[in-house]
Amino acid sequence: MNNSVLIALTLLACIVLLPVNKADIAQGSTNHAIKMSSFNLSSQKWKNRVLLVFAPSVDNHTYQQQMQLLQEHNSGFADRDLVLVQVLATDESYANRQPIDESSAAKLRDRFGVDKGNFRVILVGKDGGVKRSDATPVQATAIFKEIDAMPMRQQEMQKRGRK
Repeated sequence: MNNSVLIALTLLACIVLLPVNKADIAQGSTNHAIKMSSFNLSSQKWKNRVLLVFAPSVDNHTYQQQMQLLQEHNSGFADRDLVLVQVLATDESYANRQPIDESSAAKLRDRFGVDKGNFRVILVGKDGGVKRSDATPVQATAIFKEIDAMPMRQQEMQKRGRK
């Protein structure tokens, strides 16, 4: 490799690895590649199932319990076309670990009638319908069992050569 290629790669790595703080994202700074985006539930229809976790904040004990129950099941999420959306009242909200704007979070709260102070877990199917709603933390395995019993999921498993 010649020196100009090494310099270009080094510069690219520096740009990609720049630290990003909340103020830069919220103010829409053009200096960083990562930005808040909107999240539209209808764009997921017929593509993904969505698991919505509503909570007042990241410090909420019930929210922390729920996230702990989910954290070791990433492959199960991917296998089931399941998108995790964390909707937090006083902290940043995320869709599959990407920050989403406050407007999107507010629309989700309104659509499902979840107050800012409440905890709720809602499973939305690929058809856009609510398949499950819990006011307490739920095991990932229970969510997966519910999904795996759905006719559309049964068809997916057959197409992928599993039963």
